[in-house]
Amino acid sequence: MSEIHAGDRITVACPACSPDEPVIHEVLKPGGTVTVRCIDCHHVHKTQIETTADIEVAVVVSQGEESFHTQLEADPDETIEAGDEFIVDTDEAIHQVRVTSIEIGDDRRTEHATMSEVNTVWTRVVDNVSVNVTLHPKDGNRDQTRSLTIQVPGDYEFRIGETESFGEEEFEIEGIYVRREVEGYRFDKLDHEGDMVFAKDIKRIYARDETTTAWSAW
Repeated sequence: MSEIHAGDRITVACPACSPDEPVIHEVLKPGGTVTVRCIDCHHVHKTQIETTADIEVAVVVSQGEESFHTQLEADPDETIEAGDEFIVDTDEAIHQVRVTSIEIGDDRRTEHATMSEVNTVWTRVVDNVSVNVTLHPKDGNRDQTRSLTIQVPGDYEFRIGETESFGEEEFEIEGIYVRREVEGYRFDKLDHEGDMVFAKDIKRIYARDETTTAWSAW
């Protein structure tokens, strides 16, 4: 466990109500001997907590076509998984990022590990994201299919069957592919009326082009 602070919650045995099984306590006073209060019975007592120093873990942050490196301070016993989100604070900006993969010994990639095993955490920015959209025309002529990329907040909601407008572009959403590291959706591809996906979870949108281009027959 890393350094303890006042207000933290920890699990330790309570001599009043749970001497054999650890229960949740609130830290009242940190130090070599920690003063804690049991959440269940409110008994205040002192206890010894073993602490370990945080370690620095390399983080690669991708944003669009660019990427940069930073460091993350973490408890060596903490676990990390693909799909986890956290904040990185760099000289360039503060970003919310999502773990896409984890590199451990011998350049192997995994989707979960303890921080002490990790060489590099690979992430992408999810507070503001680029969403790729493939548009096909109303008449179904696939030869005229085109693509565009839109910039939106990561928590922007896209729904199957809804029409979206961005500048001069307008399209009706017919299908959405979800990124592989994301859990919580029924399928990797959603195409039922009303299905919703957050922008940060989207791999690609497929839609019918509703954009109208002014033209003259003369």
